[in-house]
Amino acid sequence: MDKNFQEEVCTQIIKFKPSLSKQRHQFVKDLVEKYKPKKVADLGCADCSLLWMLKFCSCIEVLAGLDICASVMEEKMHTLSPLATDYLQPSERSLTITLHHGSVAHKDPCMLGFDLVTCIELIEHLEESELQKFPEVVFGFMAPSMVVISTPNSEFNPLFPGLKFYRHPDHKFEWNQAQFQSWALETARCYDYSVEFTGVGHPPTGMEKVGFCTQIGVFVRKYPQTGESVQSEKPTEAVYKTVFKAVYPSLKDEKYLQNAVISEVIFTAQIIKHRLMSKHKECGDDPERKSKFLPSMDCLSDCLGKLVVEKNMEPFVSGNEVYIPLAIIFSFPKVNRLCGTLEKLCKLIAGKVTLSSDGSAVMFNIEHENEEN
Repeated sequence: MDKNFQEEVCTQIIKFKPSLSKQRHQFVKDLVEKYKPKKVADLGCADCSLLWMLKFCSCIEVLAGLDICASVMEEKMHTLSPLATDYLQPSERSLTITLHHGSVAHKDPCMLGFDLVTCIELIEHLEESELQKFPEVVFGFMAPSMVVISTPNSEFNPLFPGLKFYRHPDHKFEWNQAQFQSWALETARCYDYSVEFTGVGHPPTGMEKVGFCTQIGVFVRKYPQTGESVQSEKPTEAVYKTVFKAVYPSLKDEKYLQNAVISEVIFTAQIIKHRLMSKHKECGDDPERKSKFLPSMDCLSDCLGKLVVEKNMEPFVSGNEVYIPLAIIFSFPKVNRLCGTLEKLCKLIAGKVTLSSDGSAVMFNIEHENEEN
């Protein structure tokens, strides 16, 4: 099913900028940014374009798509896979994306627990028997906190020259504003939801009564659903087929967190060492200062962000070895944010970074550097 077909029809007389499909997706994205749902499911996800847009929303940790046509999903599902940059710089949030092949007229436990469910240009493709089951599946069984349903407004159709029937050959119906609102209000009443109506695709000036080209209902559940009510209706077997799953690298995973911390610790320690050695060379003619060099952190302030540390936690040079106390490294905002505690920092780098005998400082051997100089 080609959801962009109606945009092609619209270009005969009205050009929507951005296109209707982009406006619908932006509408959903704006809701996500406002309400911050963690788990979002897109029913009738088709080419996965909405899911692709939503994967960049930092609040979302679980994305799921469902469509009756597996081939349409499979053609574009690669766009939902992690990129090399996602592994090089893992996000602080977790993200799992799953695509399922199945019908919205069937219940499957994999669709439980979502905060937001979107049905963008879906219901008009449903057969009458499927449309009758749809409210119970989405509002009764899935029962998310919020549901967004968009569908064509048939009152807008006369503005399209040459359009004699429906906007898409697969549409089984197209409702006017009264029909959609009547269905939506009754559905909301039956399942304890409230609903507000809006849309995208403004009509021409002077024809405001026609309404939006795409009409949208935003449903919000009035009362939290109890775990018992969900469990009582939960099917014993899955009916959807999973066709795609991607788990993005995340700093919540200990493996990726450890790699990030080690990289940041080494990078930070190298900066401090570089500044320390530069100062050390400046004091080279003074044997007393060279053998007992304890530079003030003021000399590092330009590079290190003016850290404030105790005098006994300053870096120092001893022979051919440079010591950078972990307490200093932990003071850096990024390291601090990644680890949370100094104890966690020590645990993550243990055995991965060369430390002093008591484990309190990162140690560098500069013998070869001295030879080169």
